[in-house]
Amino acid sequence: GGPILIQSQTASNSASISFTSGIDSTYDKYVFYFVDINPATDSAFFQFQVNAAGGSGFNEDITSTAFLVYQDEAGNATSLGYWASGDQQVGSSYQKLSDAIGSDADESYAGELSLYNPASATYMKNFINRGTHIYPHPSGNFCMGAYISGYIHQTAAIDEISFKMTSGNFDGKIKMYGIG
Repeated sequence: GGPILIQSQTASNSASISFTSGIDSTYDKYVFYFVDINPATDSAFFQFQVNAAGGSGFNEDITSTAFLVYQDEAGNATSLGYWASGDQQVGSSYQKLSDAIGSDADESYAGELSLYNPASATYMKNFINRGTHIYPHPSGNFCMGAYISGYIHQTAAIDEISFKMTSGNFDGKIKMYGIG
């Protein structure tokens, strides 16, 4: 069944938000909803990383692929394409979930990240992200969509997840739900 709200956290000029409890074998899928994530630093990227049970440092290896779509406000520029700087090949960095996000009061990121079977002690952990944000551009803002999928190179259970910007603090809300 589900979705069942497990936890909700609100960032207010926060450096990061971490969920360090509630991710266990209760659900097969955990979904994190991002509401009005607004960076303090213009053009910062929103990102995540995890810890295996008993681990520390939020530095598990990730392999991912990323695509972006966009439309400018004037309706002149559109694109769909592979986003090479948005993916990792067995990298332990935080995984980007967005391209550059505008920091104006009316600009933000919204989306969702699904993490599948994080309690498994057999399989690596798959994830899918989709989100949208305002991309600040000198010639006018763009509506940008980001689609990222991948897996965490860890057969041990994942029980912690952290979210932060590539630079600076942020405001917004993150809700964690369990499904199934």
